[in-house]
Amino acid sequence: MIKIWGRRDGSNVVKAMWAVGELGIEYDRIDWGGKFGGNDDPEYRAKNPNGRLPTLEEEDGFILYESGPIVRYLCAKHSMGNLCPDTLKGRAEADKWMDWSSLNLANFNGVFLDQFFRLSKDQRDPVKVDAAIEAATKMYDILESHLADRPYLCGDKFTMADIPAGSLTYRWMTWPDSIPSHPNVKAWYDRLAARPAYQKHVAQANNKRE
Repeated sequence: MIKIWGRRDGSNVVKAMWAVGELGIEYDRIDWGGKFGGNDDPEYRAKNPNGRLPTLEEEDGFILYESGPIVRYLCAKHSMGNLCPDTLKGRAEADKWMDWSSLNLANFNGVFLDQFFRLSKDQRDPVKVDAAIEAATKMYDILESHLADRPYLCGDKFTMADIPAGSLTYRWMTWPDSIPSHPNVKAWYDRLAARPAYQKHVAQANNKRE
């Protein structure tokens, strides 16, 4: 049984857990970080010197941190040719979208957390919120165009490419104010949101913040 270190609502933890859920892997998730603390625990730092989350630990002692590599590793190990494309070009395409999503969609996610969970209404910064929406809209414009002729980021089927973008898009779609219309993105998101593993490890984790 693998171990995943990280609280269930951690922005990067949900990516790893969504992959675990899709793959049907038995796991023990250990509450870590946030109100649970532990990031600076010496034993944890020995596993992950960055002190961040998530961290994967396998029974044979193999340890891996950073959510992207964890998703890639688990999908390659347990779902080669399905969640992990088995051609060089297919894998590169999936890697491209995984990196693109983490680089370009995470900023909005951070602003959402700051402005709507960590700050009271009178402390919110409308300038920062508007700037985050404007920047994210440009990225979702790109996704909108890309998804015009395909149901998922890499084509006709769900792959690991959809996991970072899909997990980060949860907060965009649940933004308390109106967001610009992206019908292709919405249709793609609805397909992801219908997946049982998404409902359990992304939607429910974010709805029941710890």
